This record gives sequence, C-alpha cells and structure tokens, in this order.
Amino acid sequence: MEIKKIGVVGCGVTGSAFAQVFAQSGYEVVVSEVNGELLNKGLTLINSRLTENVKGGKLSQQDKVFILARIEGTTKVQDFHDCDLVIEAVIEKMEAKKKVFAELDKICSQKTIFATNTSVLPILDMAMVTKRPDKVMGFHTNLLVGRIVEIIKTIATSDETIEIGKALAKSVGKTYVIAKDTPGFIISRLTASFFCNAIRMLEAGIATKEDIDTAMSAAIGLPFGPFAMMDLAGLDTILLGTTAVYEELKEPQYAPPSLLKQMVTAGLLGRKTGKGFYDYDK
Repeated sequence: MEIKKIGVVGCGVTGSAFAQVFAQSGYEVVVSEVNGELLNKGLTLINSRLTENVKGGKLSQQDKVFILARIEGTTKVQDFHDCDLVIEAVIEKMEAKKKVFAELDKICSQKTIFATNTSVLPILDMAMVTKRPDKVMGFHTNLLVGRIVEIIKTIATSDETIEIGKALAKSVGKTYVIAKDTPGFIISRLTASFFCNAIRMLEAGIATKEDIDTAMSAAIGLPFGPFAMMDLAGLDTILLGTTAVYEELKEPQYAPPSLLKQMVTAGLLGRKTGKGFYDYDK
C-alpha cells in the first residue's frame, strides 16, 4: 500500500511537528485540533519554524510556500475520511486516544492504517476499539529533533502494517527500531529511570540541574541534559509516562519523584508554559 495522504490528530507541539515533517517530505497532510484557536496556534507554529528555516538557509521561500500548501487544517474528524494513514498525537491519556481511534474507525476506509505516538500506553488497548487491530501500530518519535522512530508491534499488528511503518520512517529520513507493546517500549522505559534518578539527585543536593545537564550532555553526547529534555517534552508528559511505567512494573526506579509531582501541580511544565526546571520567559 502506498501512502500519499496522512492525517495527524492534534496540532500541538508534537502534532504540528508531524504535520510539518510529513509535508516537507512530500505528503499531503490533514491536521486537526478540537477548536479553531488551537488549530491556528499550531499552524502558526509550523509557519514560524519554516520561516526560521528560510532565514537559516535550510529552505527557500518557494519551498516554504509549497510545504504550507500541502497542509490542510481542520476541526472536523470527517476530513480524515480519505487519508491512507492517520497518526494521533493527542494528550497522553488512554480514554482520549481510544475516543480518537473509535471515531476514525467509523470514518476512514478499511484500508487506512492507524498509528499512535504514545510513549508509554498499551497500544493493543487502543487497537481493540477499532475493527482493524491488525492495522494499528505505534509510531513513537519526535520528528523535528529525533533521529529514531520506535515502531511498536502489538500481538494483533500485521507484518504488512509494520512494513508500512518502516517505509514511512525511512521516507522522512529516520532510522527505525521495532519494539514490542510493553510498558515504555524501549526509549521511554530507559528514559523514565534516567529522568527520575536525575530529579532525585537534584532533590538530594548532589549537584545543580545545570551541572547534571552539562555532565550528561558532555559525557554521552546528548544534545540536552535530562532537565532540559524534560522541559522540552513537558513535565506533565514526563509524569504521565513515568507513572504509567511504574504502575505496570512496580519497580522503584520508575516511581515519580515528589518534586516532579509538585511542579506539575504548580503548572511548571517546561517550555510550553514558559517555566519548568529552567525559566524560558527570560
């Protein structure tokens, strides 16, 4: 099956990145949000990033025009009816994701592939609200800055669906790995422990967040240290992810630290709120 038109449910930081990168790679894209205000915010974010790429010499102005022309924004789920593949990038809550897939299943062709960008939630649970569990897979990545795509195969996902996922990852210039549908898959299962232990070091006064970030980025070649990475991902997302892994495995290394819970309660979520472990309003 050839993928020509891709739907993206959600136009926040992650969803807008999917829409942008897919459009840059030549796909026709439909991206949705729950209301016009959020949709315009996401489309503005795409435009801003492309403008920066033009200024930086990575794109021509004509390229930018062509990319934007391939992106259609909508607030109607019905507009996904003719997509070859639809990926959801909504809030990391199972009920929200199940609702998306149940609605899409009624609207899209039986040939349409469904994918989720969840970092930790069980994909089979989402697949089973559809009549096509063989056509549902995980496609976990940050397309703008990440170099890898985790393609997650449930016990119901067909080999053909996984091959489509592999081809899609390659078409946007990413390396892929295949993971089983287990808590946290590969990346989130490893980073959950990494993030939790970094916060515990900070709580214990072993080092400052700046020194921990500098040490880890210099030592193992990370583009960001753990605190900058958490701010970028969103501390609410980190809390949901670590909690989900901990509740499934019950291993202390995954238990969310008190400081993380307190920051989420206080609305200090990172870049998207202007302040997390670092202050971005400055």
